[in-house]
Amino acid sequence: MHCGSTADRGGVTAETAAALPSLVLVLGIALAAVQAAAVHVACVDAARVGARALARGESEHAVRAAVADTAPGSADVEVSEDGGTARVAVTAPIPLGPLIDLPVQARGRAATPLEEGDGAMENTETPDGAPRGGAPDREASEGAQGGGRAPEAD
Repeated sequence: MHCGSTADRGGVTAETAAALPSLVLVLGIALAAVQAAAVHVACVDAARVGARALARGESEHAVRAAVADTAPGSADVEVSEDGGTARVAVTAPIPLGPLIDLPVQARGRAATPLEEGDGAMENTETPDGAPRGGAPDREASEGAQGGGRAPEAD
């Protein structure tokens, strides 16, 4: 017993073949959006790491090394201090596969108030992560209480 005419035979296959390029395009756009979000998050994380290191009084070379450990491979880093604030901006191209970069870039910025003191022993941590000597780690203590203010980032 046949349901339908022989003229409709293969219609679903033809419709799927016509729609397949559109599905591949939508999948590619979705994957590019996920990749862009991942690069942006990596840039913001790297900027926060750099701003914290700069605020503690570490050298610019050490700050750039810390940012390079966290940032995407071909990121550009801008480091500055102004008005008692450490600022770091990280910009990186968004890759679309292993060979092609999108014509847009992700950017992450962070600013943290400079810490007082010389930064040598005052702001180091013990192996369990607790602050050693000097003033307690402001971010850790505020974060534990839930009422703290995180470093500015976008």
